[in-house]
This record gives sequence, C-alpha cells and structure tokens, in this order.
Amino acid sequence: MAKGKDVLTTGDVAKICHVAPRTVSKWFDNGQLKGYRIPGSKDRRIPVSELIRFMKVHNMPTSALPVGKIRVLVADSNDKTASALAEVLRSEADYEVKTVRSNFGTGAIVHKFAPHVLLVSLLSEDINAMSICECIHTHEDLRTIKIIALVNNLSESESEALLQKGFDGYVPYSADAKEVIRRIEEATAIIY
Repeated sequence: MAKGKDVLTTGDVAKICHVAPRTVSKWFDNGQLKGYRIPGSKDRRIPVSELIRFMKVHNMPTSALPVGKIRVLVADSNDKTASALAEVLRSEADYEVKTVRSNFGTGAIVHKFAPHVLLVSLLSEDINAMSICECIHTHEDLRTIKIIALVNNLSESESEALLQKGFDGYVPYSADAKEVIRRIEEATAIIY
C-alpha cells in the first residue's frame, strides 16, 4: 500500500491484517468492515479511517498501517486564531496542518493537500462553512474528509442541526488543545 493512500483494496487490507483477501471480503459483506463497491464491478474499497476503526474495535495492531501524519486543514478568516490553532495541533499531536482564510482558498487547497480533517469556522466572514460542507459531500473524491465546525456556544437543537447538515462534529473555540485533538481523533477513528 502506498503511503498516504486514503482508500484501500481488499488485497491491501489483507496484507495489513495478515489474513486472506477472502476474509476481508467476508468482513465487508457481513457489514463488519464498511466501504463501497466500484460501480459496475464487484471490487470493494475500504477507507483507511474505516479500517483503523475496525482494527481498534477488534484489538488488532495498527502498526502495519503506513498512514503517515494526520492532515488537518484549518479554514478560518481570522489568521491569528487559525495560526495559533495550527501551531498547537502541530506541537501537541504532530499533525500536518495548513490554514486557509477563504472559501476560494479552501477549495483550492483541499484537492492538493487532501486533508483527513477540515476544521472550519462558523464565525468567519470570508468562509461559508455550510457551502464548503455541502461541496465536499457532493464530490466523490472528497467524501472521506471529516468536517468539524469551530463554534461558539451552541444549544442542543443547534448542535443537532449542524450534524444533520453533514458536519462530523463540532468543537468550541474555547476548547483546550486536548479537546480539539480528541474531537479530531473521534472523527477519524484514530486513537493514539
């Protein structure tokens, strides 16, 4: 498996888990391992984040996964806030982090950088978080990106509405570094 690859074949998964490809197919077919089929084919594809979740649930060692660093894109028009958050994520969790300050910047970099997680501000003037979320969910190549909203205080109904609109989670601006990292790890199913 190539380093940085986000979607795996059953053969890739079999090598990582030290099982036969047929075993991986059975896991997929009975719903234990989630993924998708290639249209017009019986071939299966499993996102790396799903494989990691599966391996953690079944107490399988994840050391064979060559996933590299978690890539996080911070979209916030406030450069000072975005830079501070990026620095914390680099130093505390050793993530690979980039920042953007606009919708255009987000669209331009998301394809190149291929983040695992997008932290997007709901308070930014130059960023329409709802539009970005919708755009990512409509593009096949981007659907594996987990989107976490950076918010101020939300009511329970506002939180629910956010999740229903396609966000994978949210984290308050006031949260400490450990909480932000925990939310990223929850979204990507990676627990160190």
